[in-house]
Amino acid sequence: MRSNGASAGRSSAMHQKPIRPGTVLGKAAAYIVMGVFAFMTVYPLVWLFLNSFKTTTEFRTNMMGLPIDWTLDNYISSWRIGAFDKLIGNSILYTLGSTVGITFFSLLSGFAFAKIKSKATGFIYGSFIIGILLTIQSLMVPLFLEVTSIDRGIGNILRSLGLIGSGEFRLFHNTRFGVLIIYIGSALPVGIYMCTEYIRGIPGAIIEAAQIDGAGYFQIFRSVIVGMSKPIAMTLSILNIPILWNEFALINILVSETRLKSLPLGIYKFSGGLSSDYGKQFAALVIGMLPMLLFYIAFRRQITAGVSMGALKE
Repeated sequence: MRSNGASAGRSSAMHQKPIRPGTVLGKAAAYIVMGVFAFMTVYPLVWLFLNSFKTTTEFRTNMMGLPIDWTLDNYISSWRIGAFDKLIGNSILYTLGSTVGITFFSLLSGFAFAKIKSKATGFIYGSFIIGILLTIQSLMVPLFLEVTSIDRGIGNILRSLGLIGSGEFRLFHNTRFGVLIIYIGSALPVGIYMCTEYIRGIPGAIIEAAQIDGAGYFQIFRSVIVGMSKPIAMTLSILNIPILWNEFALINILVSETRLKSLPLGIYKFSGGLSSDYGKQFAALVIGMLPMLLFYIAFRRQITAGVSMGALKE
C-alpha cells in the first residue's frame, strides 16, 4: 500500500506542469506596467485634491506636500464666484436629457436602418454616418450662424402674423432646448452607427414572429428591440455621459447668459484674472470633476459589463 501511495505521489508530481521562469517574469512585468499606469492616473487626482485645500501662498512654497492648514475657503469662494449653485443643475439637465435623447433616437433609427428595408435606407443611413467624419470645431461657426438665422426667421414669421411682439425670439440660441437639440444631434452619427450594427445581429425570425402575432413596428421596437439592445444602450450612455458633462466648445457659442451655462463654463472663469489664484482654481476643478468620479465609482460594475456586452453581443 505504501509503495502504491508513493508511486501515485511521484506520478502526480511528474504530471504537474513546471513553473516556467518566463511566465513569472511576464506576469511580474505586466503587473509593474499596470501599476505604473494606475499611479500615473491616480496621482494627479490626489495631487489636485490635496492642493485644493491650500492657500495660493502655501501652494507656491509647498507644491508636493500635504496642506499645513487645511481650509475650505477655496471651495466656498470658488462655488460663489463660479455660480456653481446655478450651473450644476444645468449640467445635470444637459447631460441626462441629452443621453436619454441620444440613446432613444439612436435605437429607433438603428432599428429602422437594420430591419426595415427601403430604397431610401442606404442613402439616409449614409447621410447620418458621414457625420462621424465631421469635427465639432469645423461646425462651430456654421452652427452658430444657423441657429441665430433660424431664430431670426421664425421670429419674423411670427411677428408678421401678429403672434409675438417686437422683442427678440429665441428657440435655439440662448435656450436650454437649443442646447439639448444640438447635443443630441451632434452625437447621433456615432450612436446610430453603433445601434444599427448591433441590431443587425438580432435574428430576423424574432421580428417576423412578432409581426405574425400582429405587432406593429413601434410595438416591436418597444417590446423586442429595446429589451434586446440594453447592452448597446448602456455602452452608448457610458460613452456620452462624461463627454456631455465636460463639453465646453458648443455650449460656449450656444448660450451667453449665466443662468443657462454649464459647469465647464463656470470653471472657465478661473482662467482669466483668477488664473494665479491656484487654491480657488484647484477647488473649482475638483467641483467639476467630483460628480464624474462618483459616477464611475458607483457604477463601475455596470460600466464594465456594459462595455464588454456592447462590444460582443451574445
